[in-house]
Amino acid sequence: MFSREFQYEVNGVTFDGAVALDDARSGKRPAVMVFHGWEGRSDAQVECARALAKLGYAGVACDVFGSGIRGDIAGDNSALIAPFFRDRAMLRARLVGTVGVVQSLPEVDPSRVAAIGFCFGGLCVLDLARSGVDIRAVASFHGLFGNPEGLPTASIKAKVVAFHGWNDPLAPPEDVVALAKELTEAGADWQIHAYGGTMHAFMVPGANRPEAGIQYNERAARRAWASLVAFLAEAL
Repeated sequence: MFSREFQYEVNGVTFDGAVALDDARSGKRPAVMVFHGWEGRSDAQVECARALAKLGYAGVACDVFGSGIRGDIAGDNSALIAPFFRDRAMLRARLVGTVGVVQSLPEVDPSRVAAIGFCFGGLCVLDLARSGVDIRAVASFHGLFGNPEGLPTASIKAKVVAFHGWNDPLAPPEDVVALAKELTEAGADWQIHAYGGTMHAFMVPGANRPEAGIQYNERAARRAWASLVAFLAEAL
């Protein structure tokens, strides 16, 4: 296994990426993009990319904020994500541009690309699917579900799965139902896996603020990852 850092540009902005590969394999391989939470790109996404590389994919840790822009993984990073909620068109353009970058990597089969994301990154991959971009699949982990207003709707080409904690205060039950309705109307092949007794950030070891609805859940995390492995195998 090895990983390499690289920089890339989308719409005049420079970003920090990393690709992880199993160097025992050769040739082009399907890619899985990994989008970060509100803390920005961190070692956690690179470790996730390496786990995906062990499954035979090119794992690509992607950056939404820009080169060197990082938050505090244990702090409040609302100011970092606020501009993207105000301008979902800008966010969509960055995400779609990043797909093009990943498709151009020499190790990647451009016809077999998927994307996964955590928290804010979960919103990012749903917005990628909403854009109608031609990728195989997206998977959102404890993501935010709100549909962007004022953007053109497109038929969703990607298979979609959302892994969701039922007790997540950032995505209450009415948001889950609204997402299911939206995906159905867009003609998507979709799944929503909801885990009982599970809060926001259930995939994040060390998350432990139950008073705010945020807590790691080993059982839900294990189940969600196993489901992801099967989902990617089917899609890619």
